[in-house]
Amino acid sequence: MLKQKRQLFEFLFMGVDLVVVTIAWCLAYWLRFHTGYFPLDKGVPPFSTYFSMLIFIWLIWAFVFGQMGLYRPMRGIRRSYELWLLLNANALALLLLIAVTYLFREKTVQFSRLVFALFGVLSLMLTIAQRSLLRFVLREVRRRGYNLRYMLIVGAGKVAGDIAARIRFHRELGIQLVGCLSRDANEKRGPKGVPLIGTYADLRSILGKTEIDQIVVALPLEDHRLLPEIITDIGDCLVDIKIVPDLYQFVSVGGAVEEFEGLPVISVQGSPLDGVGLYIKRATDLVLSLVLLVILSPLLLVIALLVKLSSKGPVLYTQERVSFDGSKFNIIKFRTMRIDAETDGPRWAVPGDGRVTLVGRILRSLSLDELPQLFNVLRGDMSIVGPRPERPVFIDQFRARIPRYMLRHKVPAGMTGWAQVHGWRGDTSIDKRIEYDLYYIENWSLLLDLKILFLTLFRGFRNRNAY
Repeated sequence: MLKQKRQLFEFLFMGVDLVVVTIAWCLAYWLRFHTGYFPLDKGVPPFSTYFSMLIFIWLIWAFVFGQMGLYRPMRGIRRSYELWLLLNANALALLLLIAVTYLFREKTVQFSRLVFALFGVLSLMLTIAQRSLLRFVLREVRRRGYNLRYMLIVGAGKVAGDIAARIRFHRELGIQLVGCLSRDANEKRGPKGVPLIGTYADLRSILGKTEIDQIVVALPLEDHRLLPEIITDIGDCLVDIKIVPDLYQFVSVGGAVEEFEGLPVISVQGSPLDGVGLYIKRATDLVLSLVLLVILSPLLLVIALLVKLSSKGPVLYTQERVSFDGSKFNIIKFRTMRIDAETDGPRWAVPGDGRVTLVGRILRSLSLDELPQLFNVLRGDMSIVGPRPERPVFIDQFRARIPRYMLRHKVPAGMTGWAQVHGWRGDTSIDKRIEYDLYYIENWSLLLDLKILFLTLFRGFRNRNAY
């Protein structure tokens, strides 16, 4: 029954996709030749010539979309992932179509390149729109109790409870929890109110008398030795099987499922910034730092002059800090203290600190002393956005008492950050700063960086905790 339902939805999505790309192809022809927006140096080719290409379009789009997994069930799949698949599938299909039309170059048929360009844009836009509409309709149908899938959880620990909570929160997935199984026959209640309907030993009999579409094996860590026996009990039952390992206690930032030579590998700790993401962030930093240095150069010269005239010593001050992957660098700031400020060793600034100069106090309160760090960004020592870099001497103290403190070095240090725009800077709670830094690392995106930059303009410069 489940297989028949899947096939029905596969044909539904495929049919709608082909209707949409047909509309996109015809619309591209009309826009190119019948709107007057584009010159017609070679006249208007007959529509029948372009219409005859639809058979190739249908075959290519159906094949590519199928191979890219766009007709597999996507309950629980992130919307952004489906959009990424649609982008790749449309691009690949368009390339294949252009390759097919190349075969006709020896004949009298010449297809307009502009039609292909318009078709590529339209097919992407329309397939995204129709997929979004279909997903919305299906979600609403499932919310009302139709088109449900019945799930059994094997396990009754924390992981099973977390799965149950997520399923109940996302009713649009259309998943009905039948219950869960436990190792202990004396247990009376399942996690998060999930009905406890038996033990692991009852699995085979429950599958024989209950309608189950999907089994999620979510064993507590101490029960993982029973996994082979449970998989054997499931046997050849026609159900989907998913395994959720009990690794929450070990996962920190950058956790993901990877593949190594065909083997699934679970990464419990890694850098969220790798590959394309790291290059995008670096390119953004280069552009912004160059632009800001040019725009702010008059202000930098004025501040440098004020620092020089107000106290003895150099204009700039360098200090060792720690950035990406624990690498050390010398951060550049405008000097705000007397040159003998740390003769007794490094220490935090305190209210009314006599080491701070008059000009330095003003610069600190407006965060203007940090502007030379744009040169650090330009050199690649740090980023515009990221956790604030700390001195090695203080890092040794913090890592000894704050769990996960060192994970903040999984991304480049920054001039401004998620903690700073929320007021956690200067003499404030280190624990709260780490909490906000880790949130940034776990949820990093270019959009989040832009949001932090926007918030910095309105509330990130004024530092009420500067001394």
